[in-house]
Amino acid sequence: MSALDWIKVGHVDDLPEGRVKTVTARTVSICLSHFQGHWAAMDNHCPHQKGPLGEGSIEEGVDGKCWIRCPWHGWDFDPLTGAPPGGHEDSGQKLYPLDIREGEIFVGLEAEPPHVRTATDVMAETMVNWGIRHVFGMVGHSNLGLADAIRRRVVDGEMSYIGIRHEGAAAFAASAYGKLTGRPAACLTIAGPGATNLLTGLWDAKVDRAPVLALTGQVQTQVFGPGAFQDIDLASAFEAVGRFSQTALSTSNHAELMSLAIKNAIVESDVAHLIFPDDMQTLPSDQKSGAPIGRMGRTAMRPDEADLTAALDMLNSAKRPMIVVGHGASSDMVGITKLAEAMGAPVVTTFKGKGLISDHHPNAAGVLGRSGTPIASWFMNEADLLLCLGTSFSNHTGINRGKRIIQVDHERMQLGKFHPVTLPVWSDIGTFCDAVSGAVQPASGAANQITELAQRWEMWRAEKATRLGEDLGDGLPAVAVFEALSHLLPEDAIIAVDVGNNTYSFGRYFETKGQPVLMSGYLGSIGFSLPAAMGAWAATRDFEHLRGRKVVSISGDGGFGQYAMELTTLVKYGMDITHVLLNNGQLGKISKEQRAGEWPVWETGLHNPSFAAFAKICGAHGQKVMQQGDLEDALRKALAVNGPALVEIMTDAELV
Repeated sequence: MSALDWIKVGHVDDLPEGRVKTVTARTVSICLSHFQGHWAAMDNHCPHQKGPLGEGSIEEGVDGKCWIRCPWHGWDFDPLTGAPPGGHEDSGQKLYPLDIREGEIFVGLEAEPPHVRTATDVMAETMVNWGIRHVFGMVGHSNLGLADAIRRRVVDGEMSYIGIRHEGAAAFAASAYGKLTGRPAACLTIAGPGATNLLTGLWDAKVDRAPVLALTGQVQTQVFGPGAFQDIDLASAFEAVGRFSQTALSTSNHAELMSLAIKNAIVESDVAHLIFPDDMQTLPSDQKSGAPIGRMGRTAMRPDEADLTAALDMLNSAKRPMIVVGHGASSDMVGITKLAEAMGAPVVTTFKGKGLISDHHPNAAGVLGRSGTPIASWFMNEADLLLCLGTSFSNHTGINRGKRIIQVDHERMQLGKFHPVTLPVWSDIGTFCDAVSGAVQPASGAANQITELAQRWEMWRAEKATRLGEDLGDGLPAVAVFEALSHLLPEDAIIAVDVGNNTYSFGRYFETKGQPVLMSGYLGSIGFSLPAAMGAWAATRDFEHLRGRKVVSISGDGGFGQYAMELTTLVKYGMDITHVLLNNGQLGKISKEQRAGEWPVWETGLHNPSFAAFAKICGAHGQKVMQQGDLEDALRKALAVNGPALVEIMTDAELV
């Protein structure tokens, strides 16, 4: 027999007479026992259902003999031999050599064998090959084999892992990562409730067309269906949200399965989901890992020549053309801006498109719709032609369907989806803009809309200045918060916003310098912003063009309360995120809706702690603002922190 490795597992004072406990030597879980002057070390896993013997007890029989009793189902084992008293199918438990030296307890293990490559190793390697760089999740009993495969990639520096406090935060973080980068991150959970906790964040990704890879553990295949602990039909649960949802089995081509999942996430800009039964996760495998080489085509798509000709005729004859930009055009802003300048046309964005063009650009007209500015509404009313790029025509946006409309989208189903448009053009948006930019020219007698834009901005800024002085005695007006952020946030900051009155005020008052904005667009899920900021921070570690950029999260008190404990996640990983919290002590948007619908205001009030104090307890920077004169200094201090910071601003629910 080869020499043993003697590994310290504790001190004799750690375990009183007549007790057992679980200890770990390397990665081996051991039941340590102390009884009648004896010490023993036994395999910690009961052969019945892997119950932890170290959480059990020493039981003395009528004959005075002692037994270690499993806490789950009462199976007994002799501490000195590992043998059962009889009647069990298994022959007994493995024992480990034990030695006590000057009060220190050592267990002898054979030299650690080399790691045997597993099916989930193949799949984790494939994730790396396809560019998956971050996993957000929670390690648990039904994903341990998969988690270890991911751990090996983390140890080798090929991947990063962020352990969250709630699986919903993992899905929102991955969704925001996909929205910001166009590339998928992964979220990892156990079976049952861990998996179902992902669903809200995955629906957010799906409806906003963000690529995400969801990895869920599952019970062993032998107990599928009968109703084992945490066994639910995950294939059915994820059927609607997952563009691709499959179970990895022992007979699967594991590299191909992972490759197909990631390709679906990227190509379809959607959710891909894989289910990992517990027993397949550690199966030995000699499969080669998968890679994207030879599996991805080019994406640029040129419009039909007849459509180009028709579009140019319409653009060159319009006296007051306007461009409406949605989130679907987020990667094409260089070409769009060039086209707008050539046309002399104002550019409005949907709320989801806020930040795609700086509000300080001469052609920018702000956000259109419920969360927008009077500037955008004015130009919409006056326009005689709308060029709609990457927009969905959401009822929140308020695009006037009675206008002449050219709609350009790379998704054919989006063209005229809800109503006819004058000219639907199936094309990559950037390619369309490049094709027409050199041929557009303002029509004879066209209005000078750029001069009008400057005048309208001057009028709106004067009105905002008057709103800054409003004070009803119940807190700061929202305009003060967003005016301060407008000139304090770095031009390259990444902003995650939540849902509620704070979001409407952000859309209306905050003037972007082209900072990307992340939001729960079509799902409109409260609680989005803080987990989304975590996803954005992860992206700043993975992509060179995002490296070093400040991440700012904005929410109300209702939204922050959804995932408040994720503040400890920010502290654990040293995330450079500043959270701006507008605290009005209620679900302010719902209160407004109740009043508007002539309902009594009911159950929208909130009982809050001091969030600034909570931040400090968690280990982050925290500061409360109650006076408008203290606002800018507090924000400056928080933004200067190289790590997690929270500014709690007491705001008036009426002054939004």
